[in-house]
Amino acid sequence: MYETAVNEKDLVENILGGNKESFRVFIEQYQKLVSHVVFRMISGDADREDICQDVFVKVYLNLKNFRYDSKLSTWVAKIAYNTALNYLDKKKLPLYGDFSDEERKVEEAIAENTTPEDYAGEREISRKVVEEIDAMPVIYGTILSLYHLEEMSYREIGDIMKLPDGTVKSYLYRARRMLKERLLRKYQREDL
Repeated sequence: MYETAVNEKDLVENILGGNKESFRVFIEQYQKLVSHVVFRMISGDADREDICQDVFVKVYLNLKNFRYDSKLSTWVAKIAYNTALNYLDKKKLPLYGDFSDEERKVEEAIAENTTPEDYAGEREISRKVVEEIDAMPVIYGTILSLYHLEEMSYREIGDIMKLPDGTVKSYLYRARRMLKERLLRKYQREDL
């Protein structure tokens, strides 16, 4: 059995006990994770919002079935991934990606003492990276997002995407290499 934080268990118990404020806290805690998964796979802001809401409804309805054999974040991400896949199956839509959250994260991380020229340069680099990630096959972009943005392990990503750990590791390596090659092919090294 996977050990989870006590506050996580308390949060789940409070939600199951009918505490609405605890579910609001839960949504705030996992909203970014759900967005990373759903936005990587689905185009269209309205569809994305609907799917994210569906994910939290499914989480709420199935929370009583969570057994702590994995991290709660892994369980939530798996529901998000499967909900997005089901939506795509029903709509017969191609997989699509968006890293706007990552772009904002990069912008926020820029130090306050950065000059306007440095800030503009960092923003341009971020935009280029986001464009190239968006053009990658969705499986690679999703794995990059879960590993680097959500800091999930190979095992957690494998649980979510139903892939063996070795395959996740291999795909992550390929995704990084593909991103690097795409960037170097399209931009000169000094542009990055």
